[in-house]
Amino acid sequence: MPRPIRAAIDVAAFRHNYLRAKAAAPGARAWAVIKANAYGHGLLRCARAVETVADGYAMLDFAEAATLREAGIRQPILMLEGAFDPADVRLAGTLGLGLTVHDAEQIRLLELEVLAQPLDVFLKLNTGMNRLGFAPERAGELAARLKSISNVASVTLMTHFARADDEVGIADQLARFDAAASGLGLPQSVANSAALLRFPQAARDWVRPGIMLYGGSPMPGLASADALGLQPAMNLESRLIAVQTLAPGEAIGYGGRFVAERPTRVGIVACGYADGYPRHAPSGTPILVAGQRTGTLGRVSMDMLACDLSALPDAGVGSQVVLWGRGLPADEVATAADTISYELFCALANRVPVTVVGAD
Repeated sequence: MPRPIRAAIDVAAFRHNYLRAKAAAPGARAWAVIKANAYGHGLLRCARAVETVADGYAMLDFAEAATLREAGIRQPILMLEGAFDPADVRLAGTLGLGLTVHDAEQIRLLELEVLAQPLDVFLKLNTGMNRLGFAPERAGELAARLKSISNVASVTLMTHFARADDEVGIADQLARFDAAASGLGLPQSVANSAALLRFPQAARDWVRPGIMLYGGSPMPGLASADALGLQPAMNLESRLIAVQTLAPGEAIGYGGRFVAERPTRVGIVACGYADGYPRHAPSGTPILVAGQRTGTLGRVSMDMLACDLSALPDAGVGSQVVLWGRGLPADEVATAADTISYELFCALANRVPVTVVGAD
């Protein structure tokens, strides 16, 4: 028999979450952000899930963009980091991709290449994230330069918020952006998932929902995914493959990180860090066994982890385990492991079998 771990991708939940993003920004268009193999959920399965309703897709990898075009998907595609070399610019012209520009070399490439068709360009301004983008004060100058390039069909202004998910918010960055955009009359794209849900004033012409599409809260410290009307798109499940009973003073796992203080019934789950479960998750990280909540014990191994069955007398070998998904939000697991749900999703290993549910 195959090893019991599997991931179920709920494409109906992905579609629901995309429509939730659209509803949060009436009148705006929404990029479905499906970079990094759709945050580990599968590029094509997620793209197909919203194909009839998506305004466009956003990603980083040109090979992934080509995959969408080869699959017959015709909606706009925006490359969030833009072109990395002249071949990328030419491919964008062939495939009809939108390009972000965030440095002078990318603009120069647009001026030098001969393209099959002009491209929609998103001019990225650095309003405080301090990763990519031009100084906001240069917006007018750069927009004029881009408009003069025959390879450019349109220009949209864009920025990215650093703290839309916490108490600081977006006010300072949005003010800088608005000052730069004033009088230019250009379309705008500023809202990521957190800004989209928290700050209605950030829902401009294009919004960029990412983590919310997968059922993760973009601000887990402030609001749960369920409270935001989001549904989990990934359900990671396995089963118990062994049961041990520890006497007081006995330890379990590498390094003996967990030592029993009383007789402790322990379940062994077929899931480990080689499957994508975070190795650094501490004892007590939440887990569902036979539909009941308990916690992990000791150090996560490559292929297995342990959990506490002391309060679950009916659980035994073969009992179903949910690592995250329905009934156990990935955000809770991520918080316990001092990470974020994005990392859990993206870390799902290739060796984990994937099934698709919720398809029409």
